[in-house]
Amino acid sequence: MNKIFADAKSALDGLLRNDMLIASGGFGLCGIPERLIDAIVDSGVTGLTFASNNAGIDGVGLGKLLRTKQVKKMISSYVGENKEFERQYLAGELEVEFCPQGTLAERMRAGGAGIPGFYTKTGVGTQVAEGKEIKHFDGQDYVLERGIVADLAIVKAWKADATGNLMFRKTARNFNAPAATCGKITIVEVEEIVPVGSFDPDNIHIPGVYVQRIICGAPYDKQIEFRTTRPRSAQQGETA
Repeated sequence: MNKIFADAKSALDGLLRNDMLIASGGFGLCGIPERLIDAIVDSGVTGLTFASNNAGIDGVGLGKLLRTKQVKKMISSYVGENKEFERQYLAGELEVEFCPQGTLAERMRAGGAGIPGFYTKTGVGTQVAEGKEIKHFDGQDYVLERGIVADLAIVKAWKADATGNLMFRKTARNFNAPAATCGKITIVEVEEIVPVGSFDPDNIHIPGVYVQRIICGAPYDKQIEFRTTRPRSAQQGETA
């Protein structure tokens, strides 16, 4: 089975439809599957639900799909730093299911492991627990959270081999790892595709059994959400 596709558009061919649930890796702008997001924007599908830590920033990452009104609902942990996200939510144009960060990662991991639900103390006594089952264990309350099984998962990795084995680079692993496991179909964009056998088995972060399609999206530009600088002193200039 050939898993390598020429580009994001061809990798998504036949998979997209309106009103589907998509799990997306990334944290802020770190490790976001930007080529696949662009191709989803171009496809014109609507009514999408995204399970993702956040929605990028205005006009970048998933923020592009918010700008084009293709997203119906976000299942997210962090909802700041995106004015369009805020505007749509306050205007009643976007549904938001707020999910604590660790809980969201575990919901994806559980879905990928075939676990339909789990109990956690996180969120007990808050709005997060409203409408959910509460169970008492050893004198304490726990809230039932459901595993996430997405129609499609889009992921950014550092390297892949032709069978779909993945390696992530440092913090870019973030939500990409659990997202990769929870999709019925998982598409991964990488910086480099290497020959089969290049990876030490102990260094494989996600095995290829979870991955159906791969594209090489390189080259990438490193984007910075907030660049903070200060004027250079005369002394720094002399010693630089």
